[in-house]
Amino acid sequence: MEPLPFDPEHPYRPGEDAIRDAWYTTFFIENHLDYYAYPDHVGTPEQVRFMVYAEENERYYPCSDRMFGTIMTREESRFLQETYEEVLNRILDLVDRQIEDEWDKTFLQSLIKTKYRHETRDGLMIPSRLEKRLLKIYMDRTQIEDPYLCEKAQRNARAFQALNSEAFQNALNHVDDAVILSSPVSLDQIKERVDYLKLRRLFALSVEGALWESDEISGYGVTDYVRLLGRPLTGDGVEPLWQFLGVRREENGPGARQSKKILWLADEAGEVMVDLAIIRYLAQLGHKTVVAFKHGPLFTKVDFRDAQEDDTLCRQLQGALLMTEKNLGKNELVNILKSNNNIMAISDGTREKINLLLASTTFARVFKEVDGVISRGGDQRRRFFDTHFQFTQDIYSIAKDKNGTASVWFKAKHPAVIKFSHKDLEKKARAIVSQIEAAKQKGMTVIFYSGIIGSIPGKVTMAKKIMSTYTQYLKDQSASTFIINPSEHYEPGMDADDLIYMWEIVQRSGLIDIWRFQAYDDIVKAFQIMKTRVPPEWVGKDATFSTGCTKEMKIAIDLQKKHPEMQVIGPSQEKFLRREEYGIGKMYDRRLSEICLP
Repeated sequence: MEPLPFDPEHPYRPGEDAIRDAWYTTFFIENHLDYYAYPDHVGTPEQVRFMVYAEENERYYPCSDRMFGTIMTREESRFLQETYEEVLNRILDLVDRQIEDEWDKTFLQSLIKTKYRHETRDGLMIPSRLEKRLLKIYMDRTQIEDPYLCEKAQRNARAFQALNSEAFQNALNHVDDAVILSSPVSLDQIKERVDYLKLRRLFALSVEGALWESDEISGYGVTDYVRLLGRPLTGDGVEPLWQFLGVRREENGPGARQSKKILWLADEAGEVMVDLAIIRYLAQLGHKTVVAFKHGPLFTKVDFRDAQEDDTLCRQLQGALLMTEKNLGKNELVNILKSNNNIMAISDGTREKINLLLASTTFARVFKEVDGVISRGGDQRRRFFDTHFQFTQDIYSIAKDKNGTASVWFKAKHPAVIKFSHKDLEKKARAIVSQIEAAKQKGMTVIFYSGIIGSIPGKVTMAKKIMSTYTQYLKDQSASTFIINPSEHYEPGMDADDLIYMWEIVQRSGLIDIWRFQAYDDIVKAFQIMKTRVPPEWVGKDATFSTGCTKEMKIAIDLQKKHPEMQVIGPSQEKFLRREEYGIGKMYDRRLSEICLP
């Protein structure tokens, strides 16, 4: 039986063709991108959904549609072979430039070519994955931790010197006749115009490789810099970018600038110095920026170790908060984003140009929490724009166009994305607290009922029905009680991160009189009321099976110390030991993933 032909215009869906499914699955396994084969390295499907909005039964792949389509056709392609050869030549050139001993050079070249032939034999490998593997072989065999360390440091130093030169500063602050003739009439409008002009000039400069690639620019004067800063910005993303950043508001009437949380995906060493000049200016305008670096060495890409050890880069990052935790929780991240830190830095968790399947949990959570993503460079642009996939955030790409000037592209987030910001969740929590306060004023006893909602995968609807049935039973049995049923406040799009954050605000209000945790008898009673037998997946279950309830029991114990009059009813505290932590984006313990495979 011949497999169905691949049509890149209509992405393949598993289940249409058995032979194609096998090749499709092999593609992910061979590229080490299959979560079930490599759970310690690949993000869970739920984590990936924090960033990518894939359609039903669709699986995200970290390459262009053209590349994926070529691989899936299983036919020899000149496009794929040329891309493979570019990767090989880049590694061989590195060997030739850095290894002087002829025996070592010959050995390494032969080793890399052998590995190259092995990895490309079936035409399954994404070139960027091949590049990572070959580079790792070079670094492992030579024990060179970062082959481009000195070059990157030199690039950063050149750019720093240029940006801090008197000629550049005079050019950046230059006012020409056109600006004077179009000057606004109020001081606020003048400030708006200054913000716009400075940012436009810096964005125009952000693709000018001469700043960091050679010493040529050391001789530039004011006129030279004015020319560079005056180059146009092109692309369909220019106006959306200004709207996002809240500049040029004088053209749209008065209004307060809204502070934005931005994820900035840094790219090249040297270039990052211009990035940081822009980011510091955005901080002055009230925006918060999280700069994402590569996790480790990747040619001349700037990485997180550079941010910690490169003298010039460290100087530019002085005062910024460097977040080293790879698995930062939602609450911790929100607290950081709400702090006075306007510039933060993280690792994206990868050593690739951009690979959302291998990104760290911290990166995924930041991606989900910010208001927009600014991506730098052509390599990252291809991953975001040369694909049919849409994302959970608006993407603004800034890269050099074919004319050598800065272009801005814009890709809107998927229209079906539902996002609950921490402010949204805090507002919902305050509304519930207000209801509780009103009930307390009427002399009612407040009961918070904690139970299973998402801890049995695929049974959220039944879990909500069980809780609603039983809490209604409690209301019918007790007079003057105000019972909080969390399942009534669940909304589509909410994940465990959102729910835990919202409910902890309510729970720590100190207004709860009785905190009741779901017992198995509660579940049995609910099914009796529904006049049906207990399904096998619910037999023996209680609040101790729930990851959320386990976390809530810890909060309840802590609250009892401050409010000893609060009663805790349900399974004993000692039984809340089986569940540890949510898998990111899941509503059940991450260990259940191992026994609940699709």
